[in-house]
Amino acid sequence: MPVFVWTERPPRVLAQGGVIAPHERLPWPQTFAMGVQHVIAMFGATVLAPILMGFDPNIAILMSGVGTLLFFIVTGGKVPSYLGSSFAFIGVVIAATAYAGKGPNANIGVALGGIIACGALYTLIGVIVNAVGTNWIERMMPPVVTGAVVAVIGLNLASIPIKNMAASNFDSWMQLVTFVCVGLVAVMTRGMIQRLLILVGLLLATGIYYVLANVMGYGKPMSLAGVASADLFGLPAFTTPVFTGPAMLLIAPVAVILVAENLGHIKAVTAMTGRNLDKYMGRAFIGDGLATMVSGAAGGTGVTTYAENIGVMAATKIYSTAVFVVAAFVAIVLGFSPKFGAVIQAIPLPVMGGVSIVVFGLIAVAGAKIWVDNRVNFSQNKNLIVAAVTLVLGTGDFTLKFGDFALGGIGTATFGAILLYALLNREPRPEPVPPEEDEDPEATRPLIR
Repeated sequence: MPVFVWTERPPRVLAQGGVIAPHERLPWPQTFAMGVQHVIAMFGATVLAPILMGFDPNIAILMSGVGTLLFFIVTGGKVPSYLGSSFAFIGVVIAATAYAGKGPNANIGVALGGIIACGALYTLIGVIVNAVGTNWIERMMPPVVTGAVVAVIGLNLASIPIKNMAASNFDSWMQLVTFVCVGLVAVMTRGMIQRLLILVGLLLATGIYYVLANVMGYGKPMSLAGVASADLFGLPAFTTPVFTGPAMLLIAPVAVILVAENLGHIKAVTAMTGRNLDKYMGRAFIGDGLATMVSGAAGGTGVTTYAENIGVMAATKIYSTAVFVVAAFVAIVLGFSPKFGAVIQAIPLPVMGGVSIVVFGLIAVAGAKIWVDNRVNFSQNKNLIVAAVTLVLGTGDFTLKFGDFALGGIGTATFGAILLYALLNREPRPEPVPPEEDEDPEATRPLIR
């Protein structure tokens, strides 16, 4: 029987309070409220990622819901998770499509072909993991490698908001105002508002922009005409993928990052719930891979398990997978609202640039956090060299050409980190200790004379 078939239907035990396990659920009104909260938690990042790549945010939201339902089915309802837009694709999609950072991406079809290829590779990895376990992945991608690669994603993207999303001095100041707003929300608020720091900070900065530009005339006014004319409900504009070798080879390696993200997600949920979910790791990879392929086929971004939703689970102690089914359906409804998409498109570019500075920085810091959490020992030269070389390759956008194909900074950094660690992770022969330097000279003499 295929590994992704739900062969063991868990009973839905009704629970009223305390810690809610994955197989339990709250009464339906509370389950619905929790589902809406998870949509709010994933909303800011899931909408931001497609905008930064020139994708349709309506389709991204729609496919995040579809992908979450698919993930629920593949994992048999055992793994609580929401799938949202993955930021790991931003750098390679921009590189593959030469996107300028504003408006629809004219070469989106090429990116979609690469995203589908990435999902296929990810699914294949899941099939292998389901058969043989995860030890080989953990050996190939230890924390020093995954931390460096994740950090590189943020660092490689740093020039986009700085160089391409601030056309005037006013725009640059608005970027500063935006990331200050996000910072103040992150530090000065508590509870759910703090968890929505990106979304709340963006709304505050947009309000300030409106006053300064539309009311006081300091910058380019916001246009809300598209919001007024958009229909409340309607079909999103689906896009057909285009399969080209260079784009597929450039984007497919992102599967390595998705594996690391999902691996960390399962470990985190295992720790929170006290239930060992490692046996569902292969299914989780397959579910995420298939969801990425389906999303790419419709014109959406690649998807991944979301840390924002892990945070909500940690705060509420509610791990019911039924909540994520509700969240998925709410996201699907939003995806069929052109007016919602028009609101997103009305956000000023410098405000998005300020948010991007925060998000890309957080991605870079997340890589460093992997090192800290796993106590990577940088006194070992192999770890030091792997991290140092990977960071510079990715940040400097080191490119290798193979004929007409060019492997850019994130690709060279990812493959470089994996191959360099494999090369350097060899135990050297112990150096002989001269007798005069040993505390016990007798210890160096052969036992049989």
